[in-house]
Amino acid sequence: MAAPFPDPTAPASSRTEVFLRYLDFFRSRLTAKVLKLPEEEQRSSRLPSGWTPLELVKHLRYVELRWLEWGFEGRDVGDPWGDHQGGRAGRWTVGPEETAATLLNGLHVQAARSRAIISAHALDEVGELGERWDGNDPATLERVLFHLLQEYARHVGHLDVVVELAVGRAGE
Repeated sequence: MAAPFPDPTAPASSRTEVFLRYLDFFRSRLTAKVLKLPEEEQRSSRLPSGWTPLELVKHLRYVELRWLEWGFEGRDVGDPWGDHQGGRAGRWTVGPEETAATLLNGLHVQAARSRAIISAHALDEVGELGERWDGNDPATLERVLFHLLQEYARHVGHLDVVVELAVGRAGE
């Protein structure tokens, strides 16, 4: 089900709830846009940078993993750069066995973990020390969430253009 746009005048129980609503909305729009594309368009690029819609889905799943589990909570997550061929500086990648269904499922599983982390901590709580911070002081949960929202907003906007080029207007 599509998450509604988080109307700024709608009451929210907390600032945390506002962040959660926006993350749900952006994930919902990402899902709808990817599923609107034929399979061949999901796996191909219409942009000079070369990224594909499926690569974008995988990237955003790993963005949440990196910032919330590996970064904020300081957990060992195995390969935090698993969406990049060649590690952190590499290009986004999707294997031939990965489909829209499997990648979107992975995103939704990650979203549930993210929601649990976000709900279990105060926004002003500082993250754990670890590799994610590259030697800098960890950020607060609120700063991490603000970063995640801008990442989603930017990339869903990119996907709007790709979908419009591929199949016409994609809606909100």
